[in-house]
Amino acid sequence: MADKALVGTTDFDWDSIGKKQDNYTSEEKTKLDELYGKSLNTISDLQIVEGKIVAKNNREVVVNIGYKSDGVVALSEFRYNPDIKIGDMVEVFVEKAEDQGGQLLLSHKKARANKSWDRVNQALTSEEIVKGYVKCRTKGGLIVDVFGIEAFLPGSQIDVKPIRDYDLYVGKNMEFKVVKINNEFKNVVVSHKALIEAELETQKRDIISKLEKGQVLEGTVKNITSYGVFVDLGGVDGLIHITDLSWGRITHPEEIVKLDEKINVVILEFDDDKKRIALGLKQLTTHPWESLSTELKVGDKVKGKVVVINDYGAFVEIAQGVEGLVHVSEMSWSQHLRSAQEFVKVGEEVEALVLTLDREERKMSLGMKQLTPDPWNMIIEKYSKGSKHTGSVRNFTNFGVFVELEEGVDGLVHISDLSWSKKIKHPSEFCKVGDKMDVVVLEIDSENRRLSLGHKQLEDNPWDVFETIFTVDSIHRGTITSLNDKGATIGLPYGVEGFCPARHLAKADGTSAKNEEVLDFKVIEFNKDAKRIVVSHARLHEDVKEDAKKAEKTNRKVEAEETKKAVKKVKESVERSTLGDISALSDLKNKLGNK
Repeated sequence: MADKALVGTTDFDWDSIGKKQDNYTSEEKTKLDELYGKSLNTISDLQIVEGKIVAKNNREVVVNIGYKSDGVVALSEFRYNPDIKIGDMVEVFVEKAEDQGGQLLLSHKKARANKSWDRVNQALTSEEIVKGYVKCRTKGGLIVDVFGIEAFLPGSQIDVKPIRDYDLYVGKNMEFKVVKINNEFKNVVVSHKALIEAELETQKRDIISKLEKGQVLEGTVKNITSYGVFVDLGGVDGLIHITDLSWGRITHPEEIVKLDEKINVVILEFDDDKKRIALGLKQLTTHPWESLSTELKVGDKVKGKVVVINDYGAFVEIAQGVEGLVHVSEMSWSQHLRSAQEFVKVGEEVEALVLTLDREERKMSLGMKQLTPDPWNMIIEKYSKGSKHTGSVRNFTNFGVFVELEEGVDGLVHISDLSWSKKIKHPSEFCKVGDKMDVVVLEIDSENRRLSLGHKQLEDNPWDVFETIFTVDSIHRGTITSLNDKGATIGLPYGVEGFCPARHLAKADGTSAKNEEVLDFKVIEFNKDAKRIVVSHARLHEDVKEDAKKAEKTNRKVEAEETKKAVKKVKESVERSTLGDISALSDLKNKLGNK
């Protein structure tokens, strides 16, 4: 019933509801509103003001700017400064003094952005140390939020030592120095390295001033290259050349050290400014030659691993850091020097004999062939004069072919001893490297380790037979196989070649014979020792003409003789008749005289 009476009341004074002290008259309320309004700041939209953080939680920060209500800002806008706390003064941008819900809208990020370029330029000029938040990784470095601006942090400017994993820095807050600004393109470059360089420079000067040759220091492997290792000595870098890492041979420094490894090094050398420091690691240990067994001597057999190969030989490591050279001439009994790669490979285990040993100079020469018998010691028994063998064509010279009968034993087949019938200008016309060739031993020179071999001597000399076939003035059918200014090469029966001088190539019709033409040729010269046959085609028709001339001359001579005889007979007949008449007359005269 009481509720119904209350609802039905139309003249109820709602403004008088409340505590006694809250029941103000309209005049009093207006006066209080004026006093409260004067106590508040005049705020307008889109302006930057300073406020005080009055509350903070995991997501938001409450900022009092002296307005009738406080504003709320997302905590993420302060991630560049994780140390923000209640009571700190911050700048905020008034986006709206009062939205539809009567809420004050503030932004710290926009306030930073509006003043960021002025602050960035000021930081560059004053070399101020600024704080920033590493947002993400990019090509060649990192993106950093500085004053709300995305600045670039090059990888080389992250730290004084090379950084291999940029992702370790993403999400971290760091201090920087602004080192470069491009206002036209709105680019900002910052450096963290610059902050620590000054301190390191002081440390560096202190370290350099104390450096001495032979001094042993502890350092950290900073960088590894193919030629050496850079070691951080505490702000000062030194280089260990690859040759100073180990007494033994290595192919890459990574075989000895690792990145970030702490090692002891000795100072070997530095320049006057001590900016280039040469360090050594192997010098901290005894040289392996000093630990080499004193019992090792020339003639001893040793085992080792091939570590380096050159054309002239191979280096064999018989102990850590102790090497000996096996010259290529000591790898085989063969007189033909070849490349060492044909005998050994890097990493191969080999046996050798100590040939020379110089402990002072730390040099040693080794031999491998000495572990096998010298084939020339049995050369006369195994390769006697006249014995026949089969070998491999090793190589050519202009004057013959070297044939290897076994490893370390080879001989020369002179070009003139390759064939009885063929004229060979170069051995490559007769055989190829690697071919098998039957040979006979012609001469032995044990002192100079030389064998004279022959190939054609395996067969009878066909020129003994040719001498009976290609007699002078004999005629044979032949083919012109080649022509030059001096004459032609003629292919004769039985695979024999003859030579026809140019003037002897003339045919009966006056023309000259052509290449590949088949004609009859007359042998005009045969030389068995020189294996030379000279033939002529022109001589055939020239002989016919000569024979005709001789026949005609003979006929004329016969006729002349016969005429002479006839004349003589007639004369004799006449003389007899005349003398008879005279005798008859004389007899008649005598008869008449007597009467």
